[in-house]
Amino acid sequence: MKSLDEIFKPKSIAVVGATMRKGSIGREILHNLFTFGFNGKIFPVNPNYEYIYSTKAYATVLSIPDPVDLAIVVVPKEHVPMAVEDCGRKGVKGLVIISAGFKEVGGEGIKREEELVAIAKKYGMRMVGPNCMGVIAAEPDVRMNATFAPCTPTSGNFAFMTQSGALGVAIILAASKLNLGLSYFASVGNKVDISANDLLEYW
Repeated sequence: MKSLDEIFKPKSIAVVGATMRKGSIGREILHNLFTFGFNGKIFPVNPNYEYIYSTKAYATVLSIPDPVDLAIVVVPKEHVPMAVEDCGRKGVKGLVIISAGFKEVGGEGIKREEELVAIAKKYGMRMVGPNCMGVIAAEPDVRMNATFAPCTPTSGNFAFMTQSGALGVAIILAASKLNLGLSYFASVGNKVDISANDLLEYW
């Protein structure tokens, strides 16, 4: 269970596929990390930018000079395996794969997901997703909103897991209206590694 600390209690996060393009998921995740007040280092990764949100951007995870605990991957499906391979070589131990186009689409997506799982296992990485909305750790010493939800959660003492991102947004909005605060949140998507049982034990 302690291996999930890399996902829910990271001290550094790389957003692979971060961008300044309005309406993009990579932009929304980076925006949420900054505005929620993450208590750690944030590294945007995109070879097309020198700076994103006035923060130095890196061409790949491997070019980041500091250690990285968690990588949020939001690149096109065909680039996900290479991005995860780079994370493994870097020593990243936590992954949240936002990108879709895997088992849920069948065919080549199933093979792509099997490749993804094999790479993660090779390097001993724990993974949420793929095809998910992200994770939240609202504890005061973490303050991480690594989702593309269009709302800001309130910090509190209950945790919530969902497979569906749309349901996750609805719950976060409803909880805020009821003044109920979250401690943790996870949209698990295809659940290739971390399952609901893992999260219940960890929480």
